[in-house]
Amino acid sequence: MRLTRRTLLAAAPVLAAPALVRAEAPLRLTVLHTNDVHSRHEPVNRFGAACRAEDQASGACSGGSARLAAAVLRERADAEAAGRRVLLLDAGDQFMGSLFYTHWRGEAERRVMAAIGYDAMALGNHEFDHGPETIARFVRTAPFPVLGANLDTREEPALAGLVRPWVMLAGGIAVVGAVTAETPRISSPGPRLRFGEESAAVAAAAAEARAAGARAVIALTHVGFARDRAIAAAVPGLAAVVGGHSHTLLSNSDPSALARYPQPVPGPDGRAVPVVQAGANNRFLGRLDLDLDTEGRVVEARGDALPLAFAGPRDLAVEALVAELALPLAALRARVIGAAAAPLPNDACRREECALGNMVAEAMLAAARPSGAEIALQNGGGLRSGLAAGPITWGDLLTVLPFSNTLATLTLAGADLRAALENGFSAVESGAGRFPQLAGLRVVWDPGAPPGRRLVSASVVGPDGSTRPLEDGRLYTIVTNNFLRQGGDGYLSLRDRAVAAYDGGPNIEDVVEAWIAARSPVLPVTDGRITRR
Repeated sequence: MRLTRRTLLAAAPVLAAPALVRAEAPLRLTVLHTNDVHSRHEPVNRFGAACRAEDQASGACSGGSARLAAAVLRERADAEAAGRRVLLLDAGDQFMGSLFYTHWRGEAERRVMAAIGYDAMALGNHEFDHGPETIARFVRTAPFPVLGANLDTREEPALAGLVRPWVMLAGGIAVVGAVTAETPRISSPGPRLRFGEESAAVAAAAAEARAAGARAVIALTHVGFARDRAIAAAVPGLAAVVGGHSHTLLSNSDPSALARYPQPVPGPDGRAVPVVQAGANNRFLGRLDLDLDTEGRVVEARGDALPLAFAGPRDLAVEALVAELALPLAALRARVIGAAAAPLPNDACRREECALGNMVAEAMLAAARPSGAEIALQNGGGLRSGLAAGPITWGDLLTVLPFSNTLATLTLAGADLRAALENGFSAVESGAGRFPQLAGLRVVWDPGAPPGRRLVSASVVGPDGSTRPLEDGRLYTIVTNNFLRQGGDGYLSLRDRAVAAYDGGPNIEDVVEAWIAARSPVLPVTDGRITRR
């Protein structure tokens, strides 16, 4: 059965029942947790993009490491005052997503995490984006264990012996880590690391931890919400699964959440195992309160993903640290990344094919083709500035792509892609930003037809230039940005009809930078891929 908000919410009351049977609970544990922070140390808007003045004025900003640190201190003090043991865990993908990572390559994340006081971290796929040496530097100097039970490092000298499968923390609480087995396909770990199947690795590590005397075992996973549920159902004796990778928000108060927090899943013995995840981009702190019996089984589980409100308190020491780490970023923005042979303006990108849109869409498709992508879709309104002829700096590119959007991939039926394109052509008259800039697709549209009936024809363009008609019943792998994939600019089919969606790709500005650097001086190209009838 496909996981949807409706099915999850419908299942929750039935599954929650075992966890609500109260008994004496000698171990009272609070797990504070984050996932998919993606180097967002400064506040962001709801899409994870850098908080700009207009976002702040509209109340759209939240998060950042200073607010996270203050929330951790508050929740830790509250839990300890109630006699609870407290852990702070991260479920991976601290790396990649802002200039903090571009410049510091994980050192900013290490210093911030150390200042906040993390107890353990699971590896995420983005920790491998710059090879094993980069994550090895992080692991060697981090003042907390970094975990990955399904990662075999024995043939990789940079990481051999550094990553643990599990760790025993204070109070006999074992934490087992796992990273998605898809990492070699979606990141750059190199040829010598081996990524095994996640459930079996977690089960083996959990059994080892129990044999060593663990009172409770928590799985800390970067495998995605569907796999989190599968691990909870398959692995005996887990007290909880604390997850990441799919950027899933579970919440009892946020209307955008996929489902309620925590999500109980029947384990192998029929008892409910709470599964939690706290969104992405440093906007939430998860708090899971667990009461466990003498066998380490969950008696009660409760909690929520706590929003890091912009108006909330900030930890001044962490705020000063983030400001210090931000100092070199101004010079980074002045770095020349390439050149344009002629101007690439953005003034037409909201109403017709434009060379700037073609360049960005082609860069996106080139980056995602190794993962099977066939078509790229970028909204014209997301191209906020043009590029002048001559040298292009990193700052120039950031004015074109200021949102820190990430590549998002999904599988979509041809009929649903048609619906997405109709949405893109539906508001040209008003200058709306939804007009589609494309790669891997040639379309004809009729601006005189009523909205919703403007797409005349569509053909998929292969890597060799061959074309074939778009088929309604066929599934296509598409790359877009996370804003559109989440339904932004009215692209609801990308949100509601997507299969195997993943929003955690590299930042689009990084992808376009690589494209420009490899092809400078870049030439403006329009080729009739979007034609008016």
